[in-house]
Amino acid sequence: MAARCLSCHKEMGWLVARGRGLHGRPGVKGEPCASCHPDHAGREFAMVTWKAGSEDRFDHRETGWALKQTHATTKCADCHTAKFQVSPARTLAPAGRPTKWTGLEAGCTGCHEDVHRGALGTDCGKCHDLGKWEVTPGFSHDSTRYPLTGKHVSTECDKCHTAARLHPARDAAGQLVPVYKPVSSESCADCHQDVHAGRLGPDCAKCHQTSSFRTIDRNNFDHEKTSYPLRGKHAAVRCADCHGTFATALQKQPAFKRCGDCHADQHGGTATLAGKPADCDACHALQGFTPATFRVQDHAATRYPLEGKHATVTCAKCHGKDATAGAPTRLGPSRVVIRPAFATCQGCHADVHGGQLARTPGAGACADCHKVNGWTPSTVDAAAHAKAGFPLEGEHATATCRSCHGMERTGLPPLAATPATGTAKFRFALAEKDCASCHVDPHAGRFAAGGARAKAAGCAACHDARRFRPSTAGITQHADYGFPLDGAHGATPCVACHKELGTPGPRPASSLVKAGGRFPALSFETKRDCAACHENVHGTQFAELRDGGRCESCHGTERFAPASRFDHDRTTSFPLRGGHEGVACNRCHPTDLASRVPGRLIWRPVSGKCESCHKEVKP
Repeated sequence: MAARCLSCHKEMGWLVARGRGLHGRPGVKGEPCASCHPDHAGREFAMVTWKAGSEDRFDHRETGWALKQTHATTKCADCHTAKFQVSPARTLAPAGRPTKWTGLEAGCTGCHEDVHRGALGTDCGKCHDLGKWEVTPGFSHDSTRYPLTGKHVSTECDKCHTAARLHPARDAAGQLVPVYKPVSSESCADCHQDVHAGRLGPDCAKCHQTSSFRTIDRNNFDHEKTSYPLRGKHAAVRCADCHGTFATALQKQPAFKRCGDCHADQHGGTATLAGKPADCDACHALQGFTPATFRVQDHAATRYPLEGKHATVTCAKCHGKDATAGAPTRLGPSRVVIRPAFATCQGCHADVHGGQLARTPGAGACADCHKVNGWTPSTVDAAAHAKAGFPLEGEHATATCRSCHGMERTGLPPLAATPATGTAKFRFALAEKDCASCHVDPHAGRFAAGGARAKAAGCAACHDARRFRPSTAGITQHADYGFPLDGAHGATPCVACHKELGTPGPRPASSLVKAGGRFPALSFETKRDCAACHENVHGTQFAELRDGGRCESCHGTERFAPASRFDHDRTTSFPLRGGHEGVACNRCHPTDLASRVPGRLIWRPVSGKCESCHKEVKP
């Protein structure tokens, strides 16, 4: 009978042949139809017997298609209806006697509209489950050519897939049908408006990140490719500082031809070159406003070229900040004095000398004594010092200025600090004029004014400024002292007569009054007769003479022998005549054998009789 059943119920034969449905399942397939469907027993006879008692209790798993999730709660009649019977089995049923249990397809599109229009294939289960269509637990955007990152992850699907640019269709209910394929994603501009209008190219990812348009990816964005590469401090500046807030930034291309396009003039128009306001880059670099790049050679083009020490001074030393209340109005927000006074040195430098030079011809101008190469050495030379009433000669010409004029002058009485000395601690007008004011007077004032042997020139009468020793007193000058240096005296060293000059022991290193050295007292008082220096080799032989036997009566200063002033004819009672003229003295004047002086002769008394020298000659 099975063959006869299938000859009419061809839809069952089609299902059995393909192993589909209940009749094509193992355990059912091949069984006689009558084993479940007995022969007809009238028009009202039920041909189908439900094992569970009714169709609502039928175990759908026996068909090979278990009901899950939403399908499990759906009524049988909601699915088993003519509009869903799209299988070929539907057309094979006996004419006029179709069964509602056959003709359905297992694919989703058998019952549900494919809103993707086949763009995503026929297997809806790849993305959807049997619950709600809005939830796609089986779909991961990472499996597509465009993985979602950043803000894209939380963006609703329809924001992208129902966009007007995709021209989505509408379903039977009039709702937009999302377009999932094809959706272009090669460029951000496919979805987002290019607010840069193509100026920066199509690849937004070079600058922006998907986390937020406000977040600029500095690692990828290359400002070098713009018309304004970032250098120096600009490299660390926030984008918004130049491009404004995010709401307006992308619409704004800031001006950059001049620094003043972004930076306000901090100098209030006072920074000019050749009479015209200068842009920032004339004096500053991109590495920072300080230090300025205005060089010494650039300063040469101004009204005040930098020379000497000025060339090494930092800019801020002259171009300082004005802290007064009106400074911002006059100088700009920076308060920097771009054009300081420079007509005189005092425009920058305080008078460190306390006004001591105010009455001089130059009124104390620094340039009168100093150069821009440095305060020291001073330009005051010996000629200038001489005009001040104290010529610098000899050792004085080598002394430093501070050794006499400084408050701390070593070896001299210290100067009292007064406001007049100024911060330089330098006194110009000094009370010391004579030598003894600074140097030790070993003569104890003997030759000074009012001294026992006062000299009009004081120390300078015998000394000059080169050194104290040797003295400048010469042979001619010695005559003024009451003892002319004649003859051999002119070649005699001073110490031979002035024994105090030969005092043993080291001499002090300095003659200054506070140097601590002590000099032996020098009086230079010596006797003026010969015997004060020379030994009287004649003993008392001439003591009975009228002049007491003074040496100079017989001897000159050239030498002792011969006695150039002795006149035998005039001085003695025995004139030398005839044969006596050429006779040597010791032929008549015998050697004094009792004297301790070797070779001393007996000059007197000597007999003048002939026989005292000549022996009687017998015929």
